[in-house]
Formats: sequence, C-alpha cells, structure tokens
Amino acid sequence: MKLRFIVIGITDHPKPWFPPEVMEIIKQGKVFSGGKRHHEIVAPLLPKEVEWIDITVPLDTVFKKYQLSSLNSHLSTLIVFASGDPLFFGFANTLKREFPGAEIIVYPTFNSLQLLAHRLVIPYHDMRIVSLTGRPWQEFDKALIERVGKIGVLTDKEHTPAAIAQRMLDYCYEDYIMCVGEHLGNPQKEKVTTLPLTDVVRQSFEQPNCLILYTLHAKPSTKTFGIPDAAFTLLDGREKMITKMPVRLLTLQALDLPKRHILWDIGACTGSVSIEAKLQFPHLQVEAFEIRPECETIIQENARRFGTPGINIHIGDFLTSPLPQQKGVGNGSPDAVFIGGHGGRLKEIMAKVQTILAPDGVIVMNSVIAPKVTTDSHQLWDEACAALGLRQDPPVRIQFNDNHPITILRCRR
Repeated sequence: MKLRFIVIGITDHPKPWFPPEVMEIIKQGKVFSGGKRHHEIVAPLLPKEVEWIDITVPLDTVFKKYQLSSLNSHLSTLIVFASGDPLFFGFANTLKREFPGAEIIVYPTFNSLQLLAHRLVIPYHDMRIVSLTGRPWQEFDKALIERVGKIGVLTDKEHTPAAIAQRMLDYCYEDYIMCVGEHLGNPQKEKVTTLPLTDVVRQSFEQPNCLILYTLHAKPSTKTFGIPDAAFTLLDGREKMITKMPVRLLTLQALDLPKRHILWDIGACTGSVSIEAKLQFPHLQVEAFEIRPECETIIQENARRFGTPGINIHIGDFLTSPLPQQKGVGNGSPDAVFIGGHGGRLKEIMAKVQTILAPDGVIVMNSVIAPKVTTDSHQLWDEACAALGLRQDPPVRIQFNDNHPITILRCRR
C-alpha cells in the first residue's frame, strides 16, 4: 500500500487556526503524528479514539511505527503536524528522504524566522539562513567568514543564543546585533529581545527560539590573499616553523581547494595552512593534526586572531591516534591532504592517509632541499607513491629570496 502523508504546519499558538479544508482533513483523520509539544497544541482538535505517534529519536523507530500503523489500520494516510513550514529545514524533507515513493501533501504556515522578521519589521529576502538544529557549526562559520550582513539562525539546546554569541566574540565578530524570538506565535509566551552580543552571553532564553543577526554598518571582508608570516604567533618564535606565505599560497593552489570539501592538515604547527585555506575557502571542513601539545594553543590563538572559526584540532601522534569521526561529505573522507611535517615517517603517514582518502583525493607535500636535511623527503615521497600505487603530478620547484629551494609535490589516487 502506498503511503500518503499530509503534513500540516503550526506555530506555537496554543489555539491554532486552520482553514476549513485542513479542518476537514483533521476531522477525517485516524492516525496522527508530531512532537509532544505539537500534540499538546492540537489535541483539542483531534477526533476521539485516534492513534498518535510521537516523533522522538531514534527516528527509525518512528518510521517503523508509520509502516506498521498503515498496515494494521489498512489506512495509507498519516497526518503529521510540524513546526512552521515543513519544507523549511522541516520534517517534510525527512519524509521525502525516508519514503521516496510516498505521496506528500504540505499545508505550511510561517516558519519561525519569518515570524521573527515580521515582528522586527525587517525584510528577509536578503537573509542568509543557517540551521544549527542538530547540525555542526560549519555553515554558520562560513557565513561569518564571508561577512554576511544578515543571518537567520535556527537554534537548539546546544547551539543557544548565548553559545552563538560567545563563538562570535571569540573570533572577533563583535559588530553584530542579535534579535532573539522565543515562543513565536504564542500570544502569552512570545518574546522578542534585541541585544549586543556582549549582553547575550549573560542571558538565557526559553526554547523554542530562533534568532536574526545583523550589522548596523556592514563591513566588507577584511581577509587578505596571503597572510604575512610575521602576523602569526609562532612556535617558540621560530620563523622556520611555518609554511612561508608564497609557498603557502602555491600549496593551496596545488590542493585544488575550490572543488574540495574536507582538508586534512597533517603537521599543522602554527595552523597557517589551515587558517589560510579556511579564510579563502570557507566551505571547507578543516581537520588540523599536530603531535606537539603546545601547538594547540598556538593554532587556537592564530585562528581567533584572523577570525577563522571551524578548524578542528587533533593533538597526538597521527599514526597511533584514532581518525576523526566520519561525518560530512563522502562520509568524512578527506579529498585534500597536506603533509606539513612527517618526522621521517612519511611512508607510514601516506599509507594511513590512503586508507581513507576520497577516490578523487589529492595529497600535497613540500620538500625542502637543504644541506643539513639528512632525510631526502622527495625520495621518500617517490617510494611511497610507487608502493601505494599513487599517481604523481609534475613537481613544481620554487626558490625565493635566500631561502632553500622547495619542491611542491602532488599525487592522487
């Protein structure tokens, strides 16, 4: 039997109004579903002796109940209540994904960010929308780095207005005003608050809430293409412990980052490559690996100095540490890897990288040609590529000022 879902959007109003067409659908319904809050709101409108299926995690259990209910009752139609517009980061999208053959009919109402914009009487056609409801920070960080002037944010119990404000202050995005809407649509509980970020971090707000961020004087992006080496905090002040700016930019070019999704920076040290990459390509998920514990503070300091949230730092021996949990595009497999340091264990590192590298992934390393370098990293690279069956691209050799020549090496699966 083909499943049929009728998804009805509601606000937080305790006495919702529906047009006659929707009221007739509710009147004829036998099986209903929604969150517990939705059930409390619509319970007085439901017919007697109906089945209600709570939407709770794990959702797989909910979906099995949908299938069983339709079989047991010989009914193919389930009526689902969802917040706002069910197609706006909403449950109708989940149903489309989980039941691709089902018929879905949607009766939307205003979503929470629309309601908040209406209360503030501000246009929202130019607003960047970010959902942090059960999602990581990545899209929010991207909006900050791109200096978006107006950002609408869907929150959850972890990504609260206070947590969002603190993250923005930590990375020097203090020039935003935050407007928070609580219980939007509920005439008794609705509240809209507008505060500077420094005040928001000391406030708590009731769930459900959402927020809009805007700048009174929108600033263009201040990022530069090529951060001066002297601007970074260095490891023990050692100028040699950083990928020099000209080499750094050529390295980013070799990594082909515009079309990449996940960058691993192995031997990150000061974080210069990770930071430059994230600033230039905010869509990237960046994982920085470093064996020296003292570098964690250095990377964090540099990331905050240059307004670069979203760099995930992993301290420990890359060869013995567990890999990051597999999330994101391609199940979290990196499609761009830069090896900035290897401690003479290049072959082992490349072998471990190859086990998880995306099918179209690239690995890049810079080989220094210097008299005091005892390990020929270029030779180790050639041997590793041959042993692992990796295809090498033609190397690029550069030299600037009085520095030793550097060869930029790249290979791919």
